[in-house]
Amino acid sequence: MNTQLLAPLTTTGVGGPAGTFVRAHTEAQITSAVAAADASGEELLIVAGGSNLVIDDAGYPGTVLQVANRGVVMGKKLSDGRIRVDIAAGHPWDDAVAQTLAAGLSGLEALSGIPGSAGATPVQNVGAYGSEVAHTLLEAKVYERATGTTTHFGNAGLGFGYRDSLLKRTTANGSPQYVVLSVSFALEARPDSAPIRYKELARTLGVAVGERADAAAVRATVLRLRASKGMVLDAADRDTYSTGSFFTNPIVPAAVLDSLPEGAPNFPVDTPGMVKLSAAWLIEQAGFAKGFGLAGTAGEQLAGGRAALSTKHTLAITNRGHASSADVLAIARAVRAGVLTRFGIELHNEPLLIGCAL
Repeated sequence: MNTQLLAPLTTTGVGGPAGTFVRAHTEAQITSAVAAADASGEELLIVAGGSNLVIDDAGYPGTVLQVANRGVVMGKKLSDGRIRVDIAAGHPWDDAVAQTLAAGLSGLEALSGIPGSAGATPVQNVGAYGSEVAHTLLEAKVYERATGTTTHFGNAGLGFGYRDSLLKRTTANGSPQYVVLSVSFALEARPDSAPIRYKELARTLGVAVGERADAAAVRATVLRLRASKGMVLDAADRDTYSTGSFFTNPIVPAAVLDSLPEGAPNFPVDTPGMVKLSAAWLIEQAGFAKGFGLAGTAGEQLAGGRAALSTKHTLAITNRGHASSADVLAIARAVRAGVLTRFGIELHNEPLLIGCAL
């Protein structure tokens, strides 16, 4: 055990010291550390890839547990012909995706390039390019803190929604009621991808929406598209020092479209009478350009150029070097307030804010 600054453990690179820091490499070490923190009455923060956290500069006074177990196991054939794949919670997500494709399995290719750990993916119901974890997740193995026991949640039991799940709804300030130990997916043994659901991806691949494409080509295309938006981690590119999308796309009553400019992007959702809007479009139309917050822009005074919207994508708030959590949140507050003033729509943060708030 040792105390440690938390900034290096996050993709945005902000966050003060941990009261107590524990790195756990096995499921037994994870459950033991959680049980010890609970027995002592200490607050507990779970960190793995750190891609979905903005931690306050004051740090975290309790125990910070870094989940660092690793492993991808290609399992048995299921009754429907798909193959079960078990992934340790601390395993880097994109590495797991690459391993499944190398094994001839498809289903996760559109989720390539997403930073963070496998265990975090069901918490947010991580998604991109028309695909989301809920489409292929079989179950999550979790440690239930209230009972001190290990249990499993199947897909239906996780109550998935847009960037939401039971796991997220039962997490407070980064401290989950259920600590994910591993996740299992059901994937197809075939060289082509799952049906392409996203127009931009389909167009780039030269296929129609709903058609399949070579799974390896889908992965390569998604990685290229994400990189063009600063959404693939690159130590040499400050645009990638972020949590990815800082705001979720708002889901609003369809009647709201009447108050928006003609042609405002909107997408169908499962809930009748509701539509999903593009947060990036709202941000841009509210007057926030790429790079807002950099020296020479209208937002420079907010964070002294240390934090800014990405120069590649307006949904990411980036650490340009030496940014504090206060700098990141200053940009976020300005953007949220501007969209609310312009459109009457309140944006909501996607990353967890630890010890701080918008």
